[in-house]
Amino acid sequence: MALEDAKSQVDTAFTRDTLRGAAHENAFGGAVSFLRRRYTKDLAGVDLAVTGVPFDQAVTNRPGTRLGPRAIREASTLQPYDPPWGWSFDPLAEFAIADYGDLAFDYAKVADFPAALQAHATGIIGSGAGLLTLGGDHFITYPILKAMAERHGPLSLIQFDAHGDTWPDDDESRIDHGTMIYKAVKAGIVDPARSVQVGIRTVVEDDMGICVIPAREVHERGPGWVAQKVHDVVGTHPAYLSFDIDALDPAFAPGTGTPVWGGLASWQAAAILRDMAGVNLVGGDVVEVSPPYDVGSSTAVAGAHVAMEIACLYCWTRRG
Repeated sequence: MALEDAKSQVDTAFTRDTLRGAAHENAFGGAVSFLRRRYTKDLAGVDLAVTGVPFDQAVTNRPGTRLGPRAIREASTLQPYDPPWGWSFDPLAEFAIADYGDLAFDYAKVADFPAALQAHATGIIGSGAGLLTLGGDHFITYPILKAMAERHGPLSLIQFDAHGDTWPDDDESRIDHGTMIYKAVKAGIVDPARSVQVGIRTVVEDDMGICVIPAREVHERGPGWVAQKVHDVVGTHPAYLSFDIDALDPAFAPGTGTPVWGGLASWQAAAILRDMAGVNLVGGDVVEVSPPYDVGSSTAVAGAHVAMEIACLYCWTRRG
């Protein structure tokens, strides 16, 4: 496909005949899928499946992240024309990546949501495909981690966030986007000794033994040091990457529920993620993009780029 194909390509989310390759459909038109990948429920031969989880009923402040998957998909239409900048390979050309669509759930039965999401993730993982999830508030990471741990055992967690999300909460029936990492460590599905949090800048009394790199340390030591620290902590252990968009400073990502000043610049996050190449990533998510509070879609654009970087990290270690 070439640039001139824009005059004939349309709705490639449904009409493209391959799971690989660039897309030159006009960014402003057509049916929207992540990176213009094909929508499909058939995961045969799929290397990486992208799914959306439009859930925001666990938030402590501003809602709106239920609209995040749609906004990230729309923002991603700017990206599939060329290989991702800064990488020495093109995951869209070399790997079969599909958009699996969103999780279906009954919004009025919130208590049923965690099990529904865990089953959804288990089904995708069971096909042999990797899983990249577009949120949604950050609670969604917990059921996904459960599904991942069933397949890989206790995981290393690489978490970009303004908040540690390890506030104590021993009530399994509570659905809270600020306590799920506490629960994941207590449940044994996250190995804190091999986990790291990047960009933290709020007080949590107990970090559960996780290596914490505060935002100020990122600023002072630089992205290269941070990425090396992640490699040192995680090693070759199966790792899950969860990127809460509020890890970025509100100047770069205003559209989120609990913004905190002093965060990462987008260039810092990009450099850290690219220097993490080689981490044994088994899955990841981008969460807390809240379009109602976004300005010029800058937060959705950031979320789409982060999602592409997660896809690159996942595919990097699986090249032939």
